[in-house]
Amino acid sequence: MKIKGMNEAEFLALLQKVLPKATRDPHLASSIYEEVAKEVRLVKSLATFEKFCEEGSLPDLTPETVAELQSQLAGNFGESNVALTPNEDGGGVAVEIVLGERTLSSTLKVAAPGDGEEEVKVPFVPFPVSLPEDPELIWVLARREDLGPDEAMRALAIIEEEFWATKAGQKLLKEQADKTFAEFIARVPAAALKESGIKRHYKEPETLKTLQLLTREAPATLVETLA
Repeated sequence: MKIKGMNEAEFLALLQKVLPKATRDPHLASSIYEEVAKEVRLVKSLATFEKFCEEGSLPDLTPETVAELQSQLAGNFGESNVALTPNEDGGGVAVEIVLGERTLSSTLKVAAPGDGEEEVKVPFVPFPVSLPEDPELIWVLARREDLGPDEAMRALAIIEEEFWATKAGQKLLKEQADKTFAEFIARVPAAALKESGIKRHYKEPETLKTLQLLTREAPATLVETLA
């Protein structure tokens, strides 16, 4: 979602900066920010799903595939707001998302792998990530080769913010889970990362190992000769 040349993260950062100047009530400023952020995330999720319906497809209509789609949409829009109806001819599934006064109705087609033109896949390259407070703790992720490191960092930050705002993220927080990057990267659905051109190689972080060259002492006979 672009807003006058700004992406959603830049827009929300600007809003967070401006609100305290517009009102002296910190609770009101926080409430406005949360509602706007929620709306921005919702608009982005709707746009992403509409694009997926236009360009993407499901491999089949097995109960497992439909259930996974239902779970992903429920995480973004709320379980009670999503209805899926597989077509009788097996060619797709009708999707209806009701959000207050807005209703999105679309059909997601079914196309088995290999149908149609072969998709050109962009390879993934290593994308190591660390936190400023602990630079030696590295998460070895991956990014699409056509996605620059800075773009990948911005996308990762947005995905993390959106994850904690989902029902799954809120449930974890209520269960006393730590709101940390480690918890996020271990819990976030792989589809949410891959959608933005990122994937994880390992769920568990590993400490960076520093290679130390071995030094060998000169033989005693040589030392004596040189002396």
